[in-house]
Amino acid sequence: MHLRGHHWSRAAATAVLCVLTGTAVVLHQQHSGSAGAPATGAAADPHLGHIMPEAEAVPVAVTTAAPLPRSGWTATDASAQSPASNVLDNDPDSSWKSAAGLPRTITIDTHNRIALSGLTYRPSDGANGRIGQYSVQISDNGTTWSANVATGTFADDELVKTITVNTVVTRFVRLTAISEAGGRVNWVSAAEINLLGGTDPALPRTGWTVAADSQETAKQPAAAINAIDGNTKSFWHSAWSSNPPKPLPHWITIDMHKVNLVSGLSYLPRQDTSPNGMIGKYRVETSFNNTIWSPVVATGAFSTTKRTAQSVTFAPQIARYVRLTALSEAGNRGPWSSAAEINVLGRTDPTLSRTGWWAAADSQETKSADGRAALAIDGNYSTFFHSQYNPAPAKPLPHTLHVTMDKVQAVGGVSVLPRPSASKNGRIGNYKIATSVDGTHWTYQITDGKFADSAALQTVVFPPVDAKYVRLIATSEAGNRGPWTSVAEFNVLGASGSVSPKRGSWSAPVGFPLVPVAAALLPNGKVLTWSAYKTDAFSNADPGVHVLTMTATYDPATGVVTQREVTETGHDMFCPGISVLPDGRVVVTGGNTNKKTSIYDPATDAWTAGADMTVGRGYQSSVTLGNGEIFTIGGSWSGPVGGTDGVGHKGGEVWSADSGWRALPGADVAPMLTADANQLGDYRKDNHAWLFAWSGNKVLQAGPSKKMNWYSVDGDGSTESAGNRGGDDAMNGSAVMYDTGKILTLGGSPSYEQSEATADARVLTINADNTVTSRQVGSMANTRSFQNSVVLPDGKVLVMGGENFAVPFSDNTAVLNAELWDPVSEQFTTMASMAVPRTYHSVALLLPDGRVLSAGGGLCGTGCATNHFDGQTFTPPYLLNEDGTAASRPSITSISDSAVANGGKVTITTDRAVTAFSIIRMGTATHTVDTDQRRLSLAPSTGNDGAYTLTIPADSGVAIPGYWMLFALDAKGVPSVAKIIHVGS
Repeated sequence: MHLRGHHWSRAAATAVLCVLTGTAVVLHQQHSGSAGAPATGAAADPHLGHIMPEAEAVPVAVTTAAPLPRSGWTATDASAQSPASNVLDNDPDSSWKSAAGLPRTITIDTHNRIALSGLTYRPSDGANGRIGQYSVQISDNGTTWSANVATGTFADDELVKTITVNTVVTRFVRLTAISEAGGRVNWVSAAEINLLGGTDPALPRTGWTVAADSQETAKQPAAAINAIDGNTKSFWHSAWSSNPPKPLPHWITIDMHKVNLVSGLSYLPRQDTSPNGMIGKYRVETSFNNTIWSPVVATGAFSTTKRTAQSVTFAPQIARYVRLTALSEAGNRGPWSSAAEINVLGRTDPTLSRTGWWAAADSQETKSADGRAALAIDGNYSTFFHSQYNPAPAKPLPHTLHVTMDKVQAVGGVSVLPRPSASKNGRIGNYKIATSVDGTHWTYQITDGKFADSAALQTVVFPPVDAKYVRLIATSEAGNRGPWTSVAEFNVLGASGSVSPKRGSWSAPVGFPLVPVAAALLPNGKVLTWSAYKTDAFSNADPGVHVLTMTATYDPATGVVTQREVTETGHDMFCPGISVLPDGRVVVTGGNTNKKTSIYDPATDAWTAGADMTVGRGYQSSVTLGNGEIFTIGGSWSGPVGGTDGVGHKGGEVWSADSGWRALPGADVAPMLTADANQLGDYRKDNHAWLFAWSGNKVLQAGPSKKMNWYSVDGDGSTESAGNRGGDDAMNGSAVMYDTGKILTLGGSPSYEQSEATADARVLTINADNTVTSRQVGSMANTRSFQNSVVLPDGKVLVMGGENFAVPFSDNTAVLNAELWDPVSEQFTTMASMAVPRTYHSVALLLPDGRVLSAGGGLCGTGCATNHFDGQTFTPPYLLNEDGTAASRPSITSISDSAVANGGKVTITTDRAVTAFSIIRMGTATHTVDTDQRRLSLAPSTGNDGAYTLTIPADSGVAIPGYWMLFALDAKGVPSVAKIIHVGS
């Protein structure tokens, strides 16, 4: 297949990867301990439950097989005749041209560690300078280079070339041109070079169902549903207790309940001690309707010995159903088949809407039947376009179906549904595809494609190009039955992964020198992050062994990340509570060094030690009160485990600047404990409380327990039930105050780990009498645990990351699509997909420019596959025009005072009319918890001069003193860049 164009789509990259490499085997070895097994006895080391288990192989997250975003990249060739940077400028008419004399190299620095599975090279116009023989090396530092990861020779033509390599993680990629393809000149050139990621990601499995020809349920709980439950300990097994058992082959069919662009699957064998049923030879088929199945898209044989995940890739297919058929048992032990997990790899359906389109053909039958070209885009599978056959003779091949879209847009492929299977006549065999922007000048995207003689839906992908017109040119009939062409439905696919204004967009990853497990937004707009005593791992050592923390500060304005080792406070700040004081100082409590308090002052960039807590804590939450004090509760992950022999529950305590920490025996943690399956006291039951400071220095504990409570810090403290939130406990879910007294709770799972997540969403309302009402709203499209949620200036809530089945240090069931909740409709809309999974130990924060930083995940030791040393920034739909360009934003041109007391007024002018204002307190994040962020909408009054006056709530329990982001929004909901104001005295 010949592919033409200057940028690969994700689907095109996947197609070529599978053609050249066939099957990709993905392996992941984990570390020691058993996160899933409950610890027993008070003496058991609770930290061991936090370590990834060794010898339990699970599927790793699958990286995207796509050109990686090139923002911030640089390309160098010191001796070039024309700049190396031209290969990264998205302009096919500009080129890098080397100096005379071969070999020559061009080096790409991504300024971030990336997962690399190959690169694409587009030659410059004209034959001279095309690269012939080549080699590829990689490096982490730009100085020490690997041995060749790929070598070969390019064909001497103008088409885009692809090099594939075994997936590696690197920063620098060097392409060496050893010869010029035709020996015409002694220099080489390139118009564009793209680096490819890995395979497509695993699709989220929320709402999927599965069927199998055979399943064992009589003597073993091995139903087919176990293959998609996210739990690697359970598995599907064909029936074996019947006598005789049903013979091979066995099939298992996954119904995704919506169409996706599917490009592979990942198979994980059963993970217990028995190998019985491990699949040997297999075949894979797809279908859009569960009736008409594609010709086999992949065949092969899984390893007879490996118990790790194995991925099969194939040319992308538009499909709803995927069927894996086991043709043999890997060890010939018996007529059985089994699978712990089956993931489908792919992307969401990129099919474009056909509203306003029209179709024409060079030949269409209208005399003996209605075979007009328009029927190919009418949405009716039973009608079809057919070339003219009456009167005879029929017009000979080739035949052209011409589709005119409503506008110029990026296209990356087509799907073709043959006529209903009652007749095979006219099924397309060989074909070409051409595109045009103006209908006059045409470019071939496919020159020698061939469809199978099948009634199944056919899918074709190619590098994305801008087009308004698309031609499908049939050059043969699939079965040579006659000179005919027919098509039931013809669809055009969008450029998968391109910016969609209604779905937002993700930036290129920004590399961090550590895994950002905790984060705090600072008044200067920078983001302070930290991991633990190491950049990629935490320790379960005694609190006094590791007394430092690795931090990194990210400046979104410049993209610069600076690293710092904090030793001043003798504190390993992994898994802490975080709260921001009214003066902007960040208070970090407990964690691995479980009684310590460390305070960071962004004004002086200094860390100082605070008073120790009264009891050691880790995984506790803390929250700043209206009077400037800090309340904390729970935290049995570190320090004494509450509720075990001789150890009381970890009730609340309160900090003040004058007195340090004071125990609150009346602030009882017992009413907020979850019913976690872990049996070691409160080890998992008192973690990550959803705390919201409120009027009168009270604190609402809204979750994760379904039991809600009010806590008071007066005197010895007190606890009062706030009722039941509804549903199950939601550990590792999230909650955010999106407007005054309005809280959205999201996702989570009944237990901390080895637990099914939920898609549940509820709105809590704090009433004037401090009663709390709860009601369920529209559910998320995906079940999520370990996700993060962030409130936006317009009151919508962005949910990102998480996984369907809660397992620490695993990206198995990671959800890559973000979702946006609308407080008006109370429904979720699916947003764009991130490039990197963000699950356990990830963070997210709203930035002053109205975008959202999502970062981190992992911290599971050197070489752990789920360590993510990077972050991406999400641009919400309100910042994009319909064509994907940046929306025009209002600007706050003046503000009467950047410091305003509770109950005070502030006067603002803007560069244009605006309709709404909101303030959002600067957030902190770790382990899905952000007790600092909250949004308050402010009703403006307008003066004769056009200025707007806002009144800050007088109640300091509502408008918590501290630094806030002030946003102005226009009538379209587009926010300004925030002005930073200080609220409180």
